[in-house]
This record gives sequence, structure tokens and C-alpha cells, in this order.
Amino acid sequence: MQSLANSDQPMDAILICNEVNVRYLSGFTGDSTWLLVRPDGKATLLSDRRYETQIADECPNLENAIRPPSQTLVALLAEYLGDLSLQTIGFEADHVQVSTLRQWQEQIESVQWTETSGLVETLRSIKDADELATIRRAIAIAERSFLSVTNKLTPQMTELQIAHELEATMRSLGASGVSFDVIAGAEPNGALPHYHPRNIALADCRTLLIDWGASVDGYCSDLTRTLHKAEVRSATAARFEAAYQAVLESQEAAISAIRDGVEAIEVDRAARQVLQKAGLGDAFKHGLGHGFGLEIHEDPRMGPMSTEVLREGMVITVEPGVYFEGEFGIRIEDDILVTADGFERLSTLPKGLDDCRLVV
Repeated sequence: MQSLANSDQPMDAILICNEVNVRYLSGFTGDSTWLLVRPDGKATLLSDRRYETQIADECPNLENAIRPPSQTLVALLAEYLGDLSLQTIGFEADHVQVSTLRQWQEQIESVQWTETSGLVETLRSIKDADELATIRRAIAIAERSFLSVTNKLTPQMTELQIAHELEATMRSLGASGVSFDVIAGAEPNGALPHYHPRNIALADCRTLLIDWGASVDGYCSDLTRTLHKAEVRSATAARFEAAYQAVLESQEAAISAIRDGVEAIEVDRAARQVLQKAGLGDAFKHGLGHGFGLEIHEDPRMGPMSTEVLREGMVITVEPGVYFEGEFGIRIEDDILVTADGFERLSTLPKGLDDCRLVV
């Protein structure tokens, strides 16, 4: 936690309230707990009696202050700070409610509260070896589950059943849950990027978009594949195949642009240029990708307005897509590690037209 305490901003301590950031810095996986980090690197968990045993187990070497049921967390903080000479404390402005800040100001008048933004998130964007190993496990489980479920599709299966079956399979293979609600959109529903599956049977649908991910020990994975039926040549089939190939080429162009030190906006631009050349620029309705780890959406973000620079150790999605209202959607998503000399593909599922046949 030394790098956090050594922030450029002049503070006597930083109070971390976001549960994910508390977990990242301390290893504590519970909730309703704050973490006070001081410039010397020392840190204290402020929590309640429900978590005494859990804190002792997960954070045996970390100082803690525990409140009884009759005391609020703000009152515990005020009491704890009374024994310290801290004048300026930073807080996570992106995660603290105005009402909470007012309570601090009213009950701890000796402290000046100063806003911080993204300090822990910046640290989280670079994954260490243990984090990468866990993410690899999450990806492997997601891929095995996808192959298992798609090999068992029938015309009677519904979008909702596919989503449930994917979640159940991932859990059976060791996942603690899903990274996000599984998306399974048949034919026109695939044109809705954040579609919620319904009780709609596959029947004779010609395309199926599935976006899914496994959560393992708190870390996520995130993948998308678009399946399609082999059918007799038609104008619709030809348009789908041309669009699919353009999305695939767009993704490969973006992945090839990834390296340490490249601007995220440049990677997004590489993908967008391919789709624009294919006449599909307007059908690409979202950013190219995002970082992920303890949360499914983390820094960096890759899009037309990105200001971030990719760094070695970042794990990102690359997911160009095109969407045709009332017809179909196509999205291809893989998980990529930024390395010192380029990139590493962490996900390995096939994704060509011949590899993504929908058989029901």
C-alpha cells in the first residue's frame, strides 16, 4: 500500500470506502468496512463484530478497529481518529455519497477532507502474477462451459435456458458465479448489445449471440461469440457473412495494434477504420473494449474518447460489433494481456465463420 500512500496529493491519510478497492488493498472480502491508509504504508480496517473472525482469517497482519452494534461506522472512525494527529484525509470522491461526507464533516471537525479520484483503480489496472493466474482460470472455465453448452443446443431451448445452463456449467467447473448476467440473443435480439434473455426458443433462428464470463475468486472473464447456421446462399446469408468477416478483421486489426505505451484511442481507431471501410461504421455502436479484473468494467477504456495509455500488465477486452435492428447482431470478443513487446491472447476459442456454426 506504499504506492497509494505516496500519492502526489498532500494528505496525512486516505480513507478507502469502495468495497472492491478495500478488497484489492487488504484482501478482506466482506462489506461495510473502510480502510485507512497512512503515508508510512500502515493501514487499518474499520469494521464491525460480524467480521472479526473473517478479518482475522483473511488479514491476520492488518490492524483493525471493530465497532459494536450500538456504534455507527462514522462514530468508530471519529473515535479512532481522535487518537491520531491527522489533519488532511483523502477520500474516494467517485464512491462516497454526499450524505456520508457531511457526516464526516459534522462529526470529525478536526479533519479537512480532500477529494481523490481513481488512485486505487489505477493500481488495479496493472495485474500481478497471481491476478493473471486467476483470470486465466476464469477464462478457461468460461471457454469449457461455452463448448459444453453449445454442443447441446436444441430447437426447443430458449435464450433463458442457455443463459442458465451456461451459469450452472461454469459453477460446476469451479466458478463462484458469473462475471455479469449472461447475454443470449437469438437473431433480431442479438442486435441489442445489452439484451436480457427471454423465454424465446431457438427454433429455426439463424444467428445466436452469446456474451458470458466466469468469476473465479473474485476475478472476471468476458467473452462473446456469434453463432450462425449454414444455409443455402441468399442475400441475407451473404450480408451476414460479409459483416462477420469485417468484424473479425476489425478485431484482429485492433489486437495487432496493442502494445505497451500505445494510446487506447489508437487501438479503437484501428478497429473502427476497418468497419468504416466496409461501410459498417455506423453499425458499430459502442467502444472497442475495457479492462477487467475484480470488476467486469475497469480501466482502461478503449473508445473514440479514450485518454488512457495501455501499459504492460493490463488485461483488456477487444469486442467490436455491428448491429442491424430487427435482423441480427455480430460481436466477437476476446481477452488480451498487454505485454512488454505487444500482446498475449488469453482466450483461445475459435471464431471464424466455419468455427462458429449454429447446430440445432
